[in-house]
Amino acid sequence: MASRTKSAFLQVHSIIGLAISLILGLIGLTGAMLSFEDEIVAALNRDVTKVDPRPAPVLGPDELVARVQAVPGAGKVGLIVFSSEPGTAVRMRFARSETGERSSVYVDPYDGRVVSAMQGEGFFATLRNLHRFLLLPGNGNGYGRLITGVAVLGLFVLLISGIVLRWPRRVRSIKAWLRPNLAMPGRPFHRSLHSVVGTWLLPVYLVTILTGLWWSFDWYKASATWLLSSKPAASAPAMRGAKGGAKAPAADAPPSLDKVWSTFLADQGSRYAMAIMQVPNGPGSVVRIRSVAKDASFDEARDDFRIDGVTGRMVSAELYNDKTFGERILAAVLHIHTGAFLGLPGRIVFLLAAALMPLFTVTGFILYFSRRRLRAASKPGRRHAVGLVPGE
Repeated sequence: MASRTKSAFLQVHSIIGLAISLILGLIGLTGAMLSFEDEIVAALNRDVTKVDPRPAPVLGPDELVARVQAVPGAGKVGLIVFSSEPGTAVRMRFARSETGERSSVYVDPYDGRVVSAMQGEGFFATLRNLHRFLLLPGNGNGYGRLITGVAVLGLFVLLISGIVLRWPRRVRSIKAWLRPNLAMPGRPFHRSLHSVVGTWLLPVYLVTILTGLWWSFDWYKASATWLLSSKPAASAPAMRGAKGGAKAPAADAPPSLDKVWSTFLADQGSRYAMAIMQVPNGPGSVVRIRSVAKDASFDEARDDFRIDGVTGRMVSAELYNDKTFGERILAAVLHIHTGAFLGLPGRIVFLLAAALMPLFTVTGFILYFSRRRLRAASKPGRRHAVGLVPGE
């Protein structure tokens, strides 16, 4: 019975592995390359992110946007990133172009002069789309997102079936589980490498699966939000400092980014280290600002503010420190996915695990085709034919 069960698991493992192993190898390699994206981009732009501090006051966001969009060929500004550190350039990201591409520039906050385009952004944007959507048309709205999601679910099946297939007779023997047999050549070597390294990396792959599905399936994201959040996924952010019964602004009134920024500074003061302002598309829109406090443990630990773009009224404020444990997990999905929640050692381990994914693709194919050759050689007709060959 046990032999039949393992045979069935072997068939499942082989079929799914052959179907998705190339995709998993690609996802692993691109994920490894994205592991230190922030550090690489910061190094590429090290010389342009700083400007000479001057006694003159910095420009407000309305004036900065106006000066940047007045540059010939500039697109519509969709995002502004501010830093509380003096002498730091403001980063502005333009809305998507007709081809779906985005670009960013660094701007001198004192005079609105474009210092430089952001280096490395396009490369990592393409790499991220390859990692998540396989560069297929539609990106997040196309088939690539579904294909990568199914591949990640398939990886979960491969992990479970792989553990069943290598279940040792001495279950409690650490040596049997974790020590590879590298002395034997050929098929035993590849099988040992495939199974033992897979066992080592099993916890890492489980974490990446549970977090990676967040970007692949809306039902998974909604379910995780419902399970871990103290409020329904569709509910509005917690209100803090908003006056009830306030009238909605006029629909045709243009939003003032300066009013929004003044309200944010009055509320946060010198507490923030970085603030990300989303520039609204139309008049009367509520402007969203996400900020990272100076004492935040990681960049995704963000406070979320929504401020009326006409009156400057604080509509809502959701602070990271006020979140429940489950809500903090939801906010840190990317932080967990990359292993950064374990510090630099965790990031390195997760990088290596991602980079080793092609190892299982190669050894899996080798084991599959060697197994087919062994089965063909073991057939009675084949053995008889081999015996008739002179010299055998």
